[in-house]
Amino acid sequence: MPILRKNVVLTVEEYLEGEKHADIRHEYERGEVVAMVGASRNHNRLTGRIFADLLRHLEDTSCEAFASDMKVRVDDCFYYPDVVVGCDPKDDHDFYLEHPVLIIEVLSESTEQRDRIVKRFAYQSIPGLREYLLLAQDRVRAELYRRSGSGWDLEIYGPGEVMRLASVDLELPLAEIYRGVRLPDSSKS
Repeated sequence: MPILRKNVVLTVEEYLEGEKHADIRHEYERGEVVAMVGASRNHNRLTGRIFADLLRHLEDTSCEAFASDMKVRVDDCFYYPDVVVGCDPKDDHDFYLEHPVLIIEVLSESTEQRDRIVKRFAYQSIPGLREYLLLAQDRVRAELYRRSGSGWDLEIYGPGEVMRLASVDLELPLAEIYRGVRLPDSSKS
């Protein structure tokens, strides 16, 4: 999803109140406001598919999946991941989670660097986060960062493979996640 930066400095309280009435979503990084702009069809297809799979899978559990409009708070930063799963009953805020177990971002040309660096390091500082998943929208590729011991391991999945999200005990074939996603001909194999 493309981003627009604004030179506006707000307190956390001002930001949260403003988001309740904003026409577009904004992320917040220690006073700086970052406007989020629309997403492509492929982005929406991937987000929708994995969100629907998680909703079905998490039904009747203590975990809940949210798509696009639920913020994640990391210290004095607020981000809008494409999909987030929370299981902690202490996460009782109406507009953000502080203790997610799984965060998913769909990469786009305008946000890839931010998702891979800024957000990844911020998200990985959340003590209870178990997995951070990046999905490419121009080819069948999933990059799963999984907490292990004192660090993070990276697992990469491609066409024909089944990905296991241990944080929610779910196996997903990439063919299912990417069903309906329009890829360039050279990336289908």
